[in-house]
Amino acid sequence: MAFTLDADLNPELVPLSWLIGSWEGVGVVGYGDAPNTQFGQRIDFVDPAGAPYLHYTAQSWLLDESGQIGDTLSLETGIWQLVRPRADHDAGPGLLAPTAASPFTTAEAVESMRRESGDFGLEVSIVQPHGIVELYTGRVDGPRIDLSTDIVARTKTSKDYRASTRMYGLVEGDLLWAWDMAALGRELGSHASARLKRVA
Repeated sequence: MAFTLDADLNPELVPLSWLIGSWEGVGVVGYGDAPNTQFGQRIDFVDPAGAPYLHYTAQSWLLDESGQIGDTLSLETGIWQLVRPRADHDAGPGLLAPTAASPFTTAEAVESMRRESGDFGLEVSIVQPHGIVELYTGRVDGPRIDLSTDIVARTKTSKDYRASTRMYGLVEGDLLWAWDMAALGRELGSHASARLKRVA
């Protein structure tokens, strides 16, 4: 399926533009002594009307042996954005409107955000429905993203979850990702991975 870049896309999203759209597929989940189980997933990366960030949602559900959809495992939501100081040209905090014009209106201006290592810094916040909020830092380098948790916040009622890493990559037109976590008293270890295809 061909991917066309929206002419109205905020220039700050160009390094992340290969993510934009909807992705569906199948993966494998397990951890520690838990047996590996197949799951289905849909991930959406949405460009919200010219904003300098992507809105992320991911819904995952169990699959039975015949591939039929079962119970929902998780529904995540979050924000993905390049690393830079926030200033008067940004909205917020809260619902405060920007009070200056953005200096990042051209590809050349966005290129100034590229680091000496050749990649762009990335900040990602993800909320899980189990009383967990993750703040990731990482990098986007072409069609590959590497993230690791900077902060994990948990409610008193959540299960033990201390850290994680996530990797996303574009391979032969598909979105491949892998997730390692440190949870339930265990050290960082493999948790889930999937291969997703772009859908209309």
